[in-house]
Amino acid sequence: MTYNTTVDPAVQPGGYTMGGYSTRVVVTEHFVVSIPEGIGLDVAAPLLCAGVTLFSPLRHWNAGPGKQVAIIGMGGLGHVGVKIAAAMGAEVTVLSHSLSKQDDGKRFGAHHYYATADQQTFRDLRNRFDLILNTVAADLPIDDYLRLLKLDGTLVILGLPENPLSVKPFTMAGYRRSLSGSMIGGIAQTQEMLNFCAKHGIGAEIELISADEIDGAYDRVVASDVRYRFVIDTSTI
Repeated sequence: MTYNTTVDPAVQPGGYTMGGYSTRVVVTEHFVVSIPEGIGLDVAAPLLCAGVTLFSPLRHWNAGPGKQVAIIGMGGLGHVGVKIAAAMGAEVTVLSHSLSKQDDGKRFGAHHYYATADQQTFRDLRNRFDLILNTVAADLPIDDYLRLLKLDGTLVILGLPENPLSVKPFTMAGYRRSLSGSMIGGIAQTQEMLNFCAKHGIGAEIELISADEIDGAYDRVVASDVRYRFVIDTSTI
């Protein structure tokens, strides 16, 4: 409902909607998803963004048994991708700047974890992956990552960098590699993702904070001191 819309006083005391403070809201059924039993609302909330953003390309490019999948970055997006890809049955590798989150990565289901700050990583993993998902919104040496793809492999851009991508044509022509992108899934796929996560016990890793902690939470986001998502306890608003 639009804020301050006139409604039946029996539905909303005072006869007007009050935005986020409404006790009821009317929406079109085509834009509603059901949170399955087995997922708490707090850990499900980030899945409506991060979950489907990773689920969609993993499903589209058929991640599963026998597939080598790499996730670039293990932040708010990447850690959910690790969980989902592992649950799909793929062999999952995390490519992170450092090894600081290696224990978490293994706990989430990653089979391998490499530091991209070490140039040996790019030599050791040459021509290895069927699918690489880049969750990092930073300017990366894309050619280096494309060379990690095997024949007919695909690198998918999820994190959008500030500057245009620069790719050498031969890097893609060799091994018939592909560079693609993905944003988010639709409502039907979001429901599919939620059902999948409920079946496999997947939720986002969160820190539940009160409303008066928002400023400090923002500072921590800027300082990259978050593991891995903030969720606000609405009872404190």
